[in-house]
Amino acid sequence: MYFLPVVSSSLSIKEKSPTNPGFPLKLTRRRSIITSMKKRLVTSALPYVNNIPHLGNLTQVLSADVFARFCRSKGYETLYVCGTDEYGTATETRALKEGVSPRELCDRYHAIHRDIYTWFSISFDYFGRTSTPEQTQIVQKIFKEVDAAGYISEHELEQLYCPQCERFLADRFVEGTCPHCGSTGARGDQCDSCQTLLDPTELIEPKCGVCGTKPIPKKTKHLYIDLPKALPLLESWMQKASVDGFWANNAIQVTKSWIRDGLKERCITRDLKWGIPVPKEGYEGKVFYVWFDAPIGYVSISANATEDWEKWWHDPDNTELFQFIGKDNIPFHTVIFPSCQLASGENWTMLHHMSSTEYLNYEGGKFSKSLGVGIFGNDVQQTGIPADVWRFYMYYNRPEKSDVTFTWADFQEKVNGELIGNLSNLVNRTLTFVRRFYDGKIPEGDLDMDLYAAIMEKEKEIDSLMERAEERESLRRILALSSIGNKAFQDGEPWKMRNENPKKAASLLRTLVYLIRDLGIMIEPFMPTTSEKLLSFLNSTDARWSSLGDYSGISGIGETELLFAKLDDDLIVDLRERFAGSQEERAEKEQKKASPKEVKKGPENIMDQNKTVTEETIAEQFNRKVLLKVATITQVEKHPAGDKLYILTLDCKEEESRTIVSSIVPYYTAEELLGQNIVLVSNLKPANFRGVKSYGMLLAASDPDAEEHSTCEVLFAPQFETGTVLEPEGFTQPEGVMTYVKADHFFAMPIYAENGIVKVDGKALQSEGVFLTSKKYLNGPVG
Repeated sequence: MYFLPVVSSSLSIKEKSPTNPGFPLKLTRRRSIITSMKKRLVTSALPYVNNIPHLGNLTQVLSADVFARFCRSKGYETLYVCGTDEYGTATETRALKEGVSPRELCDRYHAIHRDIYTWFSISFDYFGRTSTPEQTQIVQKIFKEVDAAGYISEHELEQLYCPQCERFLADRFVEGTCPHCGSTGARGDQCDSCQTLLDPTELIEPKCGVCGTKPIPKKTKHLYIDLPKALPLLESWMQKASVDGFWANNAIQVTKSWIRDGLKERCITRDLKWGIPVPKEGYEGKVFYVWFDAPIGYVSISANATEDWEKWWHDPDNTELFQFIGKDNIPFHTVIFPSCQLASGENWTMLHHMSSTEYLNYEGGKFSKSLGVGIFGNDVQQTGIPADVWRFYMYYNRPEKSDVTFTWADFQEKVNGELIGNLSNLVNRTLTFVRRFYDGKIPEGDLDMDLYAAIMEKEKEIDSLMERAEERESLRRILALSSIGNKAFQDGEPWKMRNENPKKAASLLRTLVYLIRDLGIMIEPFMPTTSEKLLSFLNSTDARWSSLGDYSGISGIGETELLFAKLDDDLIVDLRERFAGSQEERAEKEQKKASPKEVKKGPENIMDQNKTVTEETIAEQFNRKVLLKVATITQVEKHPAGDKLYILTLDCKEEESRTIVSSIVPYYTAEELLGQNIVLVSNLKPANFRGVKSYGMLLAASDPDAEEHSTCEVLFAPQFETGTVLEPEGFTQPEGVMTYVKADHFFAMPIYAENGIVKVDGKALQSEGVFLTSKKYLNGPVG
């Protein structure tokens, strides 16, 4: 036995009245506590309350859940809190568009989130919300302390003002074109396409997100947190915390880049109605910026959970804070929130371990709440596939070190291969054999010591990985241990040995039964329902992590059944078609199914106005919407206002040459590009890049295992003549005028390289049987 001893203790969670329409989830449980170890405070990113979470969003609550379950099972005193992030521009904007009050919107979406997380068996100790009196009290208190310590400054600035709405427009109330990547769907705080943080005044062709009016600049006052002044405190803390807490590599790199590039004062107030009032004279009518108050939500939600919340948040010597977020939220958790904590002068429990994942993509493209692309929390409940199966795949493919793509084919392969062909197979074949030939009693005799030693070695590795929140590798090691069990069963041939060498057969089967018990314990954080079912076969439902390696106490095997049902091809084909496209497009499909009436395509599709609307695959949509054309680079010059940007002049065999802007300076010299044939997205909606208009975009491949935007292979196409149009294999480009495709719509139809062949939706991009190929990055995204 190599696990720490435990003693009994308890943790109490405050009760909330179920008459409250937004009452939080709560759990009151007794648990074993490791007295010599620190308490573990676990948080997952607070989801915005203005939409339904998709699988990419669910990555964070699932990641925190598996770690919290592990900590409880091992005996740590644990508090896992999360809740809906309810203040801010996103909520007020959505409420205005829907014609409801922000409170009504928050109540509705809080319940939606709560129900989805319940279905996924997320074991929050408390699931709350940020629009509470406790949040207001704690945020205002921290602000006053930071202000008194001299870390708050005041600046007058020009802000965009909507004359139609008669209000200053906070960041998300402004929409326009990103000055960095040209995306037309950028908001005033951030571009979702390139993840660049923005100021609303930077947007090209800005408009009011509510009424569409072009805003005008107008002077107003705002408060800023002085991050440069807090930098010495932050650097000293970060250098130690990132090492002691073994932060994820992307968290370290992003934080260092923020510090290296020079911290700037950051505005913490907004001109909104829905938010926490600023307690400072002259700032009546303003509220705190949501990213100032949102991380403090972890504290206020804890205060709603338990009256003893300060023993978690003001006891750094005895508490470790583990936070689980996506990489786009890293700076707020490693720079802004810690700076506020340090500047306040209070003795805060601060970040110990940052587990920040990369992106989970969908069928080669990106999940998108705004576009409704991907599989959403309410979708999975309609698939008929149990929550534990979804949990398994999410952990098995958790994007810990690089972006990961969800595909239905891989989902089916991993479930049928690993979950059923490996784990379920070991459980079923072993327990069925013991029930049949040993009357369900555990065979008497010694353990198979070679097998036992191998099991103990693997379990130590798994325990170490779980301590570091390396969940993907932990689950894969658990399944590798199951494979060891399957091999031992197969090689040991108990069907022969029970007659030829009964002692050897008994030794093997006894060891395998206890291995299965250990597997049942170790999968509990990942698949709690499956764990409970598996352990019930062994009458061992109260087993904890501390029981691993204790091969005693199982009296016999009860009734068993198969743990999972196989995912057949027809189901996967149906699901892939059902969840193709955006939610809006899916709703249109359902509406058309309900009505036999044919609907003509609108004037947007000029090339085929008379064709009736049918269900389309991604390849069909791509062929109808996107024009790919081979072009020759005739001139290369550096962009005068962008270090990473080239201005490329192209010959497309059109009446006039074409100009595009491309951020490939770090990867290619001008000489390497001049005269090359490239593939152009010819009908991409034109966009301004720092004063130069770009009429299209070239295609480039990247390394899926590298950090985003760190690799690039321009797809040179010498095998095609200039002006050649490329089409998905089996398709012919429609005749007529091809209208512009928006950037967001283009990226929702992902292109990727597979064994060097560039494809969309499984169809090779080609002309007359000649394929477009990649040379360096043979498998991965193309964009």
